[in-house]
Formats: sequence, C-alpha cells, structure tokens
Amino acid sequence: MATQLTSPGPPVVAPDGGRHRPQRPRTARDSAPVTLTGLAAKVVLLGLAAGIAIWAAFPLVEARAWAGLAILAGTTAAIFYLYLTRRHVPAKYLVPGTLFLIAFQVFPILYTASTAFTNFGDGHRGSKDEAIVAIQTASVTQVPGSTEYALAVATTGEPATGPLVFLVTDPATRAVSAGDATGLRALPEGDVTVNSAGKVTAARGYTVLTAAQAGARSAEITAFAVPTAGGAIRSSGLSRAYEGKATREYAAGCDCVRDTATGRTWTADEGAGAFVAADGERLAQGWKVGVGLKNFSRVLTDSTISGPFLRTLLWNVAFAVGSVAVTFGLGLLCAFALHTPRMRGRSLYRVLLILPYAMPSFAMLLVWRDLFNTDFGLVNRLFGLDVDWLGGVWSARLAVVLVQMWLGFPYMFLVATGALQAIPKELTEASKVDGAAPWQSFRQVTLPLLMVALTPLLISSFAFNFNNFNAVYLTTEGGPFPADNPTAGATDLLITYTFRLAFGAAGAQYGFAAAISVFIFAIVALLSAVSFRRTRRQEELYA
Repeated sequence: MATQLTSPGPPVVAPDGGRHRPQRPRTARDSAPVTLTGLAAKVVLLGLAAGIAIWAAFPLVEARAWAGLAILAGTTAAIFYLYLTRRHVPAKYLVPGTLFLIAFQVFPILYTASTAFTNFGDGHRGSKDEAIVAIQTASVTQVPGSTEYALAVATTGEPATGPLVFLVTDPATRAVSAGDATGLRALPEGDVTVNSAGKVTAARGYTVLTAAQAGARSAEITAFAVPTAGGAIRSSGLSRAYEGKATREYAAGCDCVRDTATGRTWTADEGAGAFVAADGERLAQGWKVGVGLKNFSRVLTDSTISGPFLRTLLWNVAFAVGSVAVTFGLGLLCAFALHTPRMRGRSLYRVLLILPYAMPSFAMLLVWRDLFNTDFGLVNRLFGLDVDWLGGVWSARLAVVLVQMWLGFPYMFLVATGALQAIPKELTEASKVDGAAPWQSFRQVTLPLLMVALTPLLISSFAFNFNNFNAVYLTTEGGPFPADNPTAGATDLLITYTFRLAFGAAGAQYGFAAAISVFIFAIVALLSAVSFRRTRRQEELYA
C-alpha cells in the first residue's frame, strides 16, 4: 500500500473558536526509549571526549596557539551538541570516522607537505632564540673562579631514556636546584635528601640515576648544559659540575654572534636560518625557516641527487610491477590448481601455502638474507652454485624479487581463491557447451571476470610494493653500492634512498625527506589514477 505524504494542513477551528495547527505525528525515533546501557555509553564517550579536549588544551595554551585552541573548543562543543540532541542522526555516525580521517590521514599529509617547504632538520629544529641559547651554551668553558657544585644526575622519565636533569647543590648555601634545558629552578628543602658531601640522593618528582645508569649515558651528560644568567652549568665527571662562561655571545645590534676569544663574527642569515661568517662558515645551531621550493629544486637540479634519483625510480617501478606480476601469477596458478574438486587434500595444501603469509615478514627477510649468503647460504649449497647473490647488481635484484614472491604469493592465492569461488559455474559450463577449449574458457571468461574483481587489489599491491621498505632494507640494505656513490644502491627503492639521504651521516633533514615523500606520493597517485581509470572501463565492459 502506498503511503501518502501530507502537510500539516491549514489551521483548524477549535470548538471554543480558537485556531491551532495539527501537531506533527510522533515518529518511532521520537518515542524510542532511552536504555540504561545507551545512556551509560553516551556518558562515558562524551566524558572521554571532554577529557581528551582538556588534555589537549593545556599545551595549546602554553604555546599560545589560540587558533588551535578555538578549533578544539568549537569541535568539542559541536560534538556535545550533536550527541545530546535527537537530531542529525546520519551525522552521529559520520562524525567519528571523519574526525579520525582528519587526525590520522589529512593532518599527517598536510604536515608533511608543509614541512617540505622548510629547512626543518638537525640544527634547524627550534626558533632563533633557542638557537642563540644553544650556541652560547655550547661555547661554555670553565674559567678561574667558576662556581663548582656537587652534582647528581636525575631524570623525570625512564633512567635509560628520560630527559636529563642536573640536581646541583650550592657549596655556600647548601641550596639545591634542578636544572634542565630551560634553566635552574630552586627545590624546596623538604623535597630533597642530601648526603654529607652535599650530593642529592633523592628528590621528589625525580629519579636519581645510579653510577651505572649515569655511566651508560655519559656522552649525553657531557653534552648536556643548563643555561644560567652568567653562562651555563656543565658536568665535570658524574659527581661535580661547574658554572662556566660562554665564549660566544649574541649582539642584537648587528644580529650576529661574536667569539670573545678570537673575535670571529657570524651574522644571521634569515633565508638560511643560520649564523654565517664572511667566508661562508655556518654555526651548527640554526633555526627553522621557510625555504620555498628549494628542497624540490634540489631533487631536480643537483646532479649528485637527480641522476641516482631517476635510476632508482626506474628500478622502483620495475620492482613494484615485477613483484605484483610474479606474486599474482604464482598465487593464481596455485588457486586454479586447488580449485578443481578432483584435487584431494585441498584444505591441507591451502594451509601449507599460506604459511609464509602467517609468519613475521621482518624475521623471514633476515632468514632469506642468510639463505643468499655467498659463503654459507643454503641456496648456493643446495644447488651447488657459487653466486654472490647480494654482491652483484642483477643477482641482488633477482634475489629481492624472489624473496618478495615467496612472501607475497599467499595473499594473491587467498584473494584469487575467493574470486574463483564467486564466479558462477553456469558461465564456464556454458563456454564448454559452446565448444570452447579449457584455455579459451579461461582466457575469455574466467580471467576477465577475475580481473574485474582483483584489479583494485593489484593496484593497492603495486602501491604497497612501491614503498616496500622492509623487503629491500632488511635483505640487501639497498646494495650493492657503486664505488663513486655510497648513497644510491642497485636495489634501493625511492623510500630507502630517501631514508639514506635524509637520515645519513649528514644528520636528519626532515624538510628534504618530506619533499621527496611528496614526489613519491605524486608518482604513486598518478600511476594509481591511470590504473583505476582502466579498471572502470573494464567494469563497464563486463557489467
């Protein structure tokens, strides 16, 4: 029976002469009872949202990020409004997924893209003021008359990894102060325990490191310094510290750093985010600035990078295509072999075939690395070969593809098995009735239907193998390397090449790494878009 939609209608004259409009009929949504379980879940989830918002607000207030704080407050208010009313039911289901999408997909992509336009990296992490403090602190030396303190090394976190804190005792007043990268802070007398030598043995809120724990972090302790008005406090061993004088001072008038001992001057270069001397020497401590398209142009114009980048790109595409081809071919062959009902023990064979997929890939990659070892590897010993698998260019590439085939074909076997079982038997039987040979039936009926279902999975597999860091780095580490370029190996993918460029001996270059990541994203997106367009045509053809 068709349902007739009616409007509220014209005003109705009541018996007493009054006029009123008919009320809207109550729906099932309006009369749905509120269960105790639903109410409790709503209270818990909204309380969790409020707690997260309050937790996130404190660092925003501390950083004076008022725009971010306003967005946080507005989002929280909108969530409470949405879930405390009976309206906007579709939005109640869409909003959580949208927020997670923004937090874990959109924001990281935008942050990476924005980082690509900066010089962010080692030596260029903070602001200019922080760089000046670091320069002055690093130049501190002990001079005659420097105040010496009893030192206890502590941390506010784990003893092996937590941030360092110096607990120093003034020899004249016996007052104890805690010093970190921001400066000194006096500690109340009741919060610390000091031995007869003046060394702090316990402090509330801090974990005092033992001699063994401090010794394990001796390099960090030696490099650590607490800035003070007259210079900085540095360690002299693990139990003594001194307040030294900075030999390099910042002069606001010339916006430069002067070395008081040698008279050398480094002037601020706002474009490079560093203090630069007249002869081009830069101080190691700089600050984060925007560099425009410099990181992108470096990839294209720097001959030491552009040449290896192009060669690596060509091998990267060949590796991704080859990995998908061999894994899909072997997986499809196994799926066909076990699809026929005449095969006995199919369940056992299927379990055995998916074992490589069930094992940790990083462990298997290390095992295969040993299997291809020239001296004691099982591959050479089993087949009586003497091949330097990981030392030759093409043998190393072949080894990487073979390893990826062993790791990847179980996935293709599983998806191909599912797709084969979804094809109606009537279609293949009809092709046999029409006189088609088995190969013709496979090529003209089964394979096209399989490709309609599996092409999106093959495209995603291509994107995964294009950035398959583990398969290369854990097997060959990108090698072998030519003698004239130790940064670009024969089996390097763009992702491993980028890793070596960005985090190699020159230190972390996050801005440059982000620029190459944008290139990789653009390449994969372009190839995937072309592939998906062909997939849509294929779907229209066999729809």
